[in-house]
Amino acid sequence: MNPAESNSDVELSDPVVGSTPDSATLHTQLERRAMDWSLVLVSQGIPVTLDRDSTGGWTLTVAASDLTRAQTAIRQFRRENRGFGWQQELPGSGLLFHRAVLLWVTAVALMFSFQGALSSGLFESRKVRTGEWWRAITAMWLHADPGHLASNAVIGTIVLGLAMARHGAGWALFLAGAAGAAANGIGLMFRPGEYVGLGASGLVMAGLGLLIPQAAPWWRAGRRQTRLAMTAIAAGAFLFVLLGTDPAGDVLVHAAGFGLGLIAALVFLLIPAPVRRRTDTAAGILFVAVQAIAWFLALRH
Repeated sequence: MNPAESNSDVELSDPVVGSTPDSATLHTQLERRAMDWSLVLVSQGIPVTLDRDSTGGWTLTVAASDLTRAQTAIRQFRRENRGFGWQQELPGSGLLFHRAVLLWVTAVALMFSFQGALSSGLFESRKVRTGEWWRAITAMWLHADPGHLASNAVIGTIVLGLAMARHGAGWALFLAGAAGAAANGIGLMFRPGEYVGLGASGLVMAGLGLLIPQAAPWWRAGRRQTRLAMTAIAAGAFLFVLLGTDPAGDVLVHAAGFGLGLIAALVFLLIPAPVRRRTDTAAGILFVAVQAIAWFLALRH
């Protein structure tokens, strides 16, 4: 990472590198930061054009009359997002990754280590139909074998790490967890027979769904942003086909998790960004509380 673009760079200096009587240009080396800034400007109704520059960085061009508003919006955004040491850039990608996802991976691995004593958390369709709803939640922490665990842990680390950096750690976990549990419920609706389910794949696919709507504000914001939005949507769909349609897995739950995650993110993005940031910790606490209550009920039975 360019030292000038590290977290300490959020000292609110205005990133203007050039101007003409009609336009002004802002510069950053990081693709992720350029995307974030363009989203901020679009959300404020400021037309912006995003392009690569000769140094391999990114430029955002706005009308000269919009420069003051653009600088104010970006300054406020940087002030509100300073000091997040849990986040880091994935080398060469321009994407931000939230390292708190490793806490989730560790918890899943620990649950697998004690899985013999946690069989009351399995998604047993007969028992769920009799009212043991918590199994839709607890089953997401259990896995059939080391290979099953490794697959969900590896994919989940990438997908959830990106979603947590994009939406906030607390909100990403809460939304993915809620969508994953609901996906287990949808599986129950479409399967009249008795079966046993387990695994975090519904939650992981929901995490993938959470990533796609982040491109929505780029749509029609400019030719390059429209291409970026279309690319992001196509990449998300391709990843779902690649990872979520394996006949050896639960395709119905995967599809439901992916779709619910996508819908959840679309609704979530309607909430003003400052509100989302202020409530992120509360969302994380709620996620942990729901998991704890579900396991308390499971272990009592």
